[in-house]
Amino acid sequence: NPMPLSIISTEKAPAAIGPYSQAVRAGNTVYFSGQIPLDPATGALIDGDIAAQTRRVFDNLGAVAAAAGGSLAQIVRVGIYVTDLANFAAVNAVMAEYFQQPYPARSPLEVSGLPKAAQVEVDAVMVLP
Repeated sequence: NPMPLSIISTEKAPAAIGPYSQAVRAGNTVYFSGQIPLDPATGALIDGDIAAQTRRVFDNLGAVAAAAGGSLAQIVRVGIYVTDLANFAAVNAVMAEYFQQPYPARSPLEVSGLPKAAQVEVDAVMVLP
């Protein structure tokens, strides 16, 4: 028998704009789609520097985590995609505002482009108790 999947969706994060879900729960594990710095109310990319964009991304991920019955504290892995690794120190500083020890595992990657010309995208995996 395949494991039942629960689709996680909240209006407090940007709506999925394609054939994907904001997150999918399989058992106690929640897999998040990547979030870019979109304003959930307008669907538009926010104005601001890399730090502002990163805060919006973690706020969006936090909203999806809450909709799944958890919080950022239960995230065990993040993938961070930036268009310029020179910006990573700023991304790292913002991440430190949102996470405490024990920190999640992570993979920072520089990519050639992100949707809507965003500078940062983050995906995640969360394990619920």
